[in-house]
Amino acid sequence: MKPTDIQIGSVYDLKVGRNTTPVRIMQAAPAGGWEAIGLTTSKPVAIKSADRLVGLHNPKKTPTSAQGAKSSTKPAKAATQAKSANTANRGPTSPKVKRASALDSAVRVLAESKEPMTCRQLIETMAAKNYWKSKSGKTPANTLYAAIAKEIHTKGKESRFQKVGRGQFTLKK
Repeated sequence: MKPTDIQIGSVYDLKVGRNTTPVRIMQAAPAGGWEAIGLTTSKPVAIKSADRLVGLHNPKKTPTSAQGAKSSTKPAKAATQAKSANTANRGPTSPKVKRASALDSAVRVLAESKEPMTCRQLIETMAAKNYWKSKSGKTPANTLYAAIAKEIHTKGKESRFQKVGRGQFTLKK
């Protein structure tokens, strides 16, 4: 926006990272820019550049509105009701199948192998047996290693895994 377009007392959408939030311009700042109040938080905001203002606030466009939390729950509730009405007309649906995690699949592979394996071997075996496959990860073996190490560290004696050698794991007996 241009600095000449900004009017004191008007409500604008302020860019904050990727999001926008509604603000009311209260006055011009002595050092340049404007002093505003965030409508969702009621906190003062210093705006140094008009580039941060997207435009006039449109309450229909953003999920958070100037009226507070009560009005923002109504559209969400209506959307939920509409969604449940749509699913009611479709008839019975199958329950969503939960995908096995990499850790659960590693436990399954280690139980079948009965010998220590590295994370790379675990990933290859899980993929070959269709227990688990990485969707788009570049280093699934490193991710599995970190997850196993975290479980050993956080759960201690309750962990399902045991480190038996450099980079090799087995099931705890």
